[in-house]
Amino acid sequence: MQSFRTELENPIVERDIIELEQKIRAFREGTMPEEKFRSLRLARGVYGQRQQGVQMVRIKLPYGKMTLAQWRRIAAVSDEYSTGNLHLTTRQDIQIHFVSLDRTPQLWADLEKDNVTLREACGNTVRNITASDTAGIDPEEPFDITPYAHAMFEYFLRKPVCQEMGRKFKIAFSNTDKDTALTFMHDLGVIPKVKTIDGKEVRGFKVLVAGGLGAQPHLAIATHEFLEEDLLIPYLEAVLRVFDRHGERNSRHKARIKFLVQKIGIDAFNELVAAEQNALTHQRYKVDYAAFNPAALPSYQLNSNLKAKDPLKYELWKNTNVFPQKQEGYVAVYVRVPNGNISSDSSRRLMDQLKDVIGDDVRVTVNQGLQFRFIKPEHLEYVYAVLESEGFAAAGFGSTADITACPGTDTCNLGISNSTATALALSEVIEEEYPQYLNNKELQIKISGCMNSCGQHGMASIGFHGSSLKAKGQVVPAVQVLVGGGVLGDGAGRIADKVIKVPSKRAPEVLRYILNDYEKNGQGKSFLDYSAEKGDRYYYELLKPLADLESILDEDFIDWGQQEKFATAIGVGECAGVMIDLVATLFLEAEEKIANAVECLQNKSWADGIYHAYSAQVHAAKGLLLQKGVQCNTQHGILNDFDKTFTQGGLYTAAESFKAQVLRMNDTAPSESFANEYLEQAKAFSTYAKSLREEMVMEEKKA
Repeated sequence: MQSFRTELENPIVERDIIELEQKIRAFREGTMPEEKFRSLRLARGVYGQRQQGVQMVRIKLPYGKMTLAQWRRIAAVSDEYSTGNLHLTTRQDIQIHFVSLDRTPQLWADLEKDNVTLREACGNTVRNITASDTAGIDPEEPFDITPYAHAMFEYFLRKPVCQEMGRKFKIAFSNTDKDTALTFMHDLGVIPKVKTIDGKEVRGFKVLVAGGLGAQPHLAIATHEFLEEDLLIPYLEAVLRVFDRHGERNSRHKARIKFLVQKIGIDAFNELVAAEQNALTHQRYKVDYAAFNPAALPSYQLNSNLKAKDPLKYELWKNTNVFPQKQEGYVAVYVRVPNGNISSDSSRRLMDQLKDVIGDDVRVTVNQGLQFRFIKPEHLEYVYAVLESEGFAAAGFGSTADITACPGTDTCNLGISNSTATALALSEVIEEEYPQYLNNKELQIKISGCMNSCGQHGMASIGFHGSSLKAKGQVVPAVQVLVGGGVLGDGAGRIADKVIKVPSKRAPEVLRYILNDYEKNGQGKSFLDYSAEKGDRYYYELLKPLADLESILDEDFIDWGQQEKFATAIGVGECAGVMIDLVATLFLEAEEKIANAVECLQNKSWADGIYHAYSAQVHAAKGLLLQKGVQCNTQHGILNDFDKTFTQGGLYTAAESFKAQVLRMNDTAPSESFANEYLEQAKAFSTYAKSLREEMVMEEKKA
């Protein structure tokens, strides 16, 4: 690991990577519990695959942006450590698969040479911050949200409050009221707004919280119609503090922030957020958007006669895949990437041929495609011809034919039936039988391999998720059909209705039934309005013949893209992280938190140091409670249960209330004096807890 010390300029990143290597070694040697190790590697972007012995590595790209150098670096890393495939995700990340665990530290070090991180790409953390792909170039945007999204990414990376939450936390920035980043289905979503106050134009955001899809979808709730720009990051910090303390930690299926808001109500939630205000790192946080660097422009020196092979296809592509920028004289080009998979070789060839005509700012889109920007109109045919040569010149970006699909059973532990091959089959139906839908960007089809909605089927016009059925004593690969979801705009959305379950091989017929019905009876209405008018019962009756298992064929027992008969093989998913309930590990973590607090105070990071000291006390208290056999669901519950079990029982006498002693951090603004005092409190409690635990263990042995 010494090479990291000389190759990396950032000591914080260097330490992260060295720590990962050390933890892998400890895990291999059996000195680190598997559950603890899993939590640590997930927070560093390393995720277990369906296939044993290999990992998926998720590369975090804030708002989907990468420079050409970063794209080239990712392609090289995929060649060296993976299979040469780059998988673009709905979170605007890039994933590579089949990576050896032992090689992940070096992989990360190689990525960091071009400032690409894995940190907090998985696990119970603030995940990648997504954004509208037209941010910065959209004529309709009130202002460019990119600097704010980037500032938020940097601010919360490695922030103590969001390293070990009960579950993941997803954030989206839309750049207009069209809500192309889908804020209504995020833990936190924001939409830019402008107000005139005292004759001055003021920037702000509409803020929504507690949205989510998964097995139990929940639409986000607006907490602010207009929150001034300087208050956005402090507000999120307060939200995360509440989520960290009050969020469920025992049942991961109830641990997202949407469940907390459903449980206590939005008014009580808002009160808890307001109560955190005094303890925040900053009361206001100014984002210097004027200093945000725009994309470097190319030379625009083109010496090529490359032309489109089919002029008609080129014209269709121009109508569906080209976006006029607000910067006069430039357009952006969208690239359809089937199932989000593009090889490293294709990536390099595209970069080599396009670097002189596109800006140094490539965006991964939320529907698993790519966007190139700052292209001059006179170079469009050349760009098309280059894409055509690599098989990426399909028209209809963002249309009904451009189907979103998660990897499903290809690599994911939770996948039930195949999503990627199903998506290709459905896309073929649109392109060959319903070509008019290449121009329809309202009717969206999305597919997930299971109910967790990584493919966002829960808000699709027509959605599918993997499932299974029993027929003739055998298991049949199936899809659950959903209809009627979509974007309403300005933070509002509609969740799709579950309709019926059918064998997977009948998914194309499902599509034909629904589209034929819409063509016949839609009468010019949008599909969103039409499907809402008809309702789920209508679609159940429409599709009911396709659910008949008496007419099942031999081919129906074989899933899309497979050769053998279907068999369910679901593993343990890691997308939600894990619970750490080992008492010894909790005391070890308390010591680590105290060490982190000491370092923060040395760097004058008072609020972060205080939070580490808070976490140390919670971890130690949880360890004692578990030693007593008391189960713990939330951090807030730990504080209450500790007082009931230890303070009221006379085992803890340092304060009248442990809870009140710990939560002093909310009543006092961060300062050097309070941070040092609070740290000493944490150290004293940690010493007490370890001593008491030793006594408890001895008593248990005697008994």
